[in-house]
Amino acid sequence: MFCSFIKTLKNLFVVLVLFCSINSCNTSKPETKPNILFIMADDHTSQAWGIYNGILDNYVKNDAIKYLANNGTVLNNMFCTNSICVPSRASILTGQYSHQNGVYTLSDHLSPDSLNVAKILNNNGYQTALIGKWHLKKEPSGFDYYKVLPGQGKYNNPVFKTKENWEDGYKGGVEEPGFSSDVIGNSTVRWLKDRKSEKPFFLMTHFKATHEPFDYPERHNEFLKNIDIPEPESLHDYIPSSSGRSFSGQQLEILTNRWLNYSKNKDHNSDTKYPGMPFSIENMSKEEIRSFSYQKFVKDFLRCAASIDDNLQKIIDHLKESKQIDNTIIVYTSDQGYFLGEHGFFDKRMMYEESSRMPFVISYPNEILKSRRIDDLILNLDIPSLFLDYAGIKPPKSFQGKSFRKSLESKNNSLARKFTYYRYWEHSPVRPAHLGVRSNKNKLIYFYGEGLNKKNTSKIKSEKAWEYYDLVKDPFELKNEIYNPKYKNEILKLRKELIKQKELAGDKETLIPKINEI
Repeated sequence: MFCSFIKTLKNLFVVLVLFCSINSCNTSKPETKPNILFIMADDHTSQAWGIYNGILDNYVKNDAIKYLANNGTVLNNMFCTNSICVPSRASILTGQYSHQNGVYTLSDHLSPDSLNVAKILNNNGYQTALIGKWHLKKEPSGFDYYKVLPGQGKYNNPVFKTKENWEDGYKGGVEEPGFSSDVIGNSTVRWLKDRKSEKPFFLMTHFKATHEPFDYPERHNEFLKNIDIPEPESLHDYIPSSSGRSFSGQQLEILTNRWLNYSKNKDHNSDTKYPGMPFSIENMSKEEIRSFSYQKFVKDFLRCAASIDDNLQKIIDHLKESKQIDNTIIVYTSDQGYFLGEHGFFDKRMMYEESSRMPFVISYPNEILKSRRIDDLILNLDIPSLFLDYAGIKPPKSFQGKSFRKSLESKNNSLARKFTYYRYWEHSPVRPAHLGVRSNKNKLIYFYGEGLNKKNTSKIKSEKAWEYYDLVKDPFELKNEIYNPKYKNEILKLRKELIKQKELAGDKETLIPKINEI
């Protein structure tokens, strides 16, 4: 009898052990996948964020950006692989270089059949949405819901296209009253309130700001009024030979002339409404014109950027109020950088630091350390792999980027990537096509200066040229050292590395002269 009782207890113990093994003896709630909120602006360059130790730091409105930086991690060295809107956005979605996803220039489109990060997350239980700028021409795919601007869209009373009224091109859509950044911000909060909360979300909120013409809402009319903005050291760089470069670049006077033409023309295109018109440079010298144009340009830009910060704060406040802030990964970035008068330029496209660098901040209270910066070399095509990593999903083989989650977790920077590869395809004589390689201390660029039959490229060839910059001694790239014998060995090493990185990126285009034969 007693032996039978002991045997029964043993059997019960075995059953209990098996039950605990199956259920992990854990009474806590199962771990939930994080929400992912991917907020991106257009051309909102690092110089205008106020957190990158630049000359504009004391002249920006950045309360929301500072909140994210104080509660998350800032990347000091994130770069795009082709600094122009459509190609950069395609790389971020597909995790691929331009030569892999087929989006080389502004005139290319991303096929709806392309595998993108939204599709993968959607197929793995995420509710997906896209609000704001799309710019990839064909209908967005992989999203349960989308509400996007046609092309660049308008700043005031913008038109939005949805699944119910989609047409390719610039047709279709419904106009909404208000300023673009505000409408996008309000639409984001509305979607977050109305969505099905049983699923984690992946939401892409993409602002039109700060793209040219840099318009802004009336509430920011007085911002920076009667204030002189400091000038970059190279603002009055008028000729290429002063720095040793081989091309003229998109100089600020091009923008000045656009303002002058706009002031004379009463039949304005509503998509390119420049604020603060009419504009005049009467009786000014060349130097005065550039400085005067710079003041207007940067003030317009920073006022436009202020509208983004307003709406970032609105979205953050909602996540706090709805108690979703701790389990939501928030990323704020820009599709590329932008020249704000450096080298006498505006616009982007070039491999120079101001243009190719992407400002980036990420907040995730459940995991990411606060008030931290990392210097690792990271690319825009790494972003989708990071998102999949947080969602517990293995990235597909087609993704060329790598997750940088370990860099965000580690207290010590690991600099896993030693070099970045860059290629700009949309050739023009003013902004010649080029490719290059960058390390954490130097950079080599080869301007091959041909359109290679790509869309929206000039048939006029440019002078082939090399540029080398010592980023430690010359972080603002004021002096091309390609002919300085002091750097001969470093240049030869980087030339070999450029060939290697081109191959590693899968860039098999052979129409340009072989680099190792030049």
